[in-house]
Amino acid sequence: MPVKEIPDTLPRAQTDLPTETRADVIVIGAGPTGLACTIEAQRAGFKVMAIDKGCVVNSIFHYPANMSFFTTPELLEIGDIPFSTSRQKPTREEALEYYRKVAEHYRLDIRQYQWVKTVTGQDGKFHLTATDREGHVYDYATRKLIVSTGYYDLANPLDVPGEDLSKVFHYYREPHPFFATDVLVIGGKNSAALAALDLWRHGARVTLVHRGAKMHNHVKYWILPDIENRIKNGDIAAYFRSSVLEILPDYVNLDTPEGPVRLKNDFVFAMTGYHPDYDFLRSMGIELSADQCRPVCDPITLESNVPGIYVAGVIVAGSRTNEIFIENGRFHGQQIAADLRQKLATGTT
Repeated sequence: MPVKEIPDTLPRAQTDLPTETRADVIVIGAGPTGLACTIEAQRAGFKVMAIDKGCVVNSIFHYPANMSFFTTPELLEIGDIPFSTSRQKPTREEALEYYRKVAEHYRLDIRQYQWVKTVTGQDGKFHLTATDREGHVYDYATRKLIVSTGYYDLANPLDVPGEDLSKVFHYYREPHPFFATDVLVIGGKNSAALAALDLWRHGARVTLVHRGAKMHNHVKYWILPDIENRIKNGDIAAYFRSSVLEILPDYVNLDTPEGPVRLKNDFVFAMTGYHPDYDFLRSMGIELSADQCRPVCDPITLESNVPGIYVAGVIVAGSRTNEIFIENGRFHGQQIAADLRQKLATGTT
């Protein structure tokens, strides 16, 4: 199902900075999987550029400042570049440095802080428009497109009154600003457990609310006893089988099995998960499954139902974002590059 046709002549980007705007392959997204795709397509002989609305590995940059990965460094490696660290589990800071070095090593053409807004055209002749932070418009042309936009930029909404208050956050960075304040953490998985523990250890008065009967089974085995013991000891207050009804400037209202509860509150961390940009995928003509919003694609080549547009990384799993991580998504570049290499060798569009 091709998307709308475009004219051959493309206007120059509305900026004074001269830049190449045509490529054989454009990768949307410069996270670890996007970088891996860029590297593998470049190795396959294509002229490649990556475009990201944030910085390189933007999602990792927005992880908690002192976070350590749950995995070992070799499982985060891309492009056959070793990830050297003395730690069993690398830190966020080490990962940021590693992926910067990989990008430098391969001299990747990465356009940071450009948000791709539209994709039109068809296989062999796609047209992309992007905007930067100053509102400049960029026009790109490419033969093939790889979409690796991840999911961390779009938080799952609470859909409750007061969610738009400035005291509500969907991302957790560091605990210091919340010392000696009343903080509500919403959620029952790893991110909620880690935020609650870190906030409590740095002097916040923490309450956790989760709609489940207990912390989720996916909480890592070395974190689960810690959060459960803090709750058992009363260090962290917890309401299970409960939900937030309303967020007010100085309070939150909860629905609990014992009835309504009104809590004094200064800040709320809604650690309720994230989701891919389904509307953007649909705008390109990519079909999504009805149940889990998985993009329709070839399981081997990862080419979508739109010829010439490939999908990579966590978006391949749709709403099942816990199925694909850096550890397995990093190989998607090899799958796609193999198909691109074949098409390049045979002269296919």
